[in-house]
Amino acid sequence: MEQIRFNPIHTPPAAPVKKQVKQSGFADKLQQVIGEELKFSRHANERLSSRNIQISQDQWQRVTDKINEADSKGVKDSLVLLEQAALIVSVKNRTVITAMDKKDLQDQIFTDIDGTIILE
Repeated sequence: MEQIRFNPIHTPPAAPVKKQVKQSGFADKLQQVIGEELKFSRHANERLSSRNIQISQDQWQRVTDKINEADSKGVKDSLVLLEQAALIVSVKNRTVITAMDKKDLQDQIFTDIDGTIILE
């Protein structure tokens, strides 16, 4: 009778694969948010145009800086008062929602605002 030899193949167990997940720290997130430009909603663009509101580059930079600061303090929606205009800004979405001329501010009530920025 012929003898059968059995040689089992031993494979070591596979090592668990560790996924490399990029850790995004607070500083990285802050830099990302700071680097984002404010954008205008279609409604805000229409209001700026129809009311002939002009915002200089210098003013716009100040608004952006203050929106970044407001974001770091937890503000979600802000009223921004400029010398010639008022803006409602969604800080969270980094979007100007609407704009109005300063003379149209008389007798207005602003709701759902949790921060105000005054840049006059």
